[in-house]
Amino acid sequence: PDVHPGNCWAFKGSQGHLVIRLSMKIYPTAFTLEHIPKTLSPTGTITSAPRKFLVYGLDDEYQESGTLLGAYEYDQEGEPLQMFPVMMNHQIAFQLVELRVLSNWGDENYTCLYRFRVHGN
Repeated sequence: PDVHPGNCWAFKGSQGHLVIRLSMKIYPTAFTLEHIPKTLSPTGTITSAPRKFLVYGLDDEYQESGTLLGAYEYDQEGEPLQMFPVMMNHQIAFQLVELRVLSNWGDENYTCLYRFRVHGN
């Protein structure tokens, strides 16, 4: 509901994934990933922020490997809300989108996802 320190979906370690079911099929055009800024962090760092991640479009929830839409890196020195355009435009509509986090900025215990949005037509 908000982006306050600790009000995130945290998962153990530096790798994880989540699948989002959209209200309808869309042609994805971009994604936004949001984390708290360093200035709001109690430690002054955001090592729990996702670093490298992939985004896939899925045909159904049982699909193990979807259609790659892009490979990205969240910039811990950048703005808290960052937009990433679709890199591989397949002109396919998806209702399911998978965010696969490959690494974070150094926290060995957990990774925090504050907000992930899918944009499209």
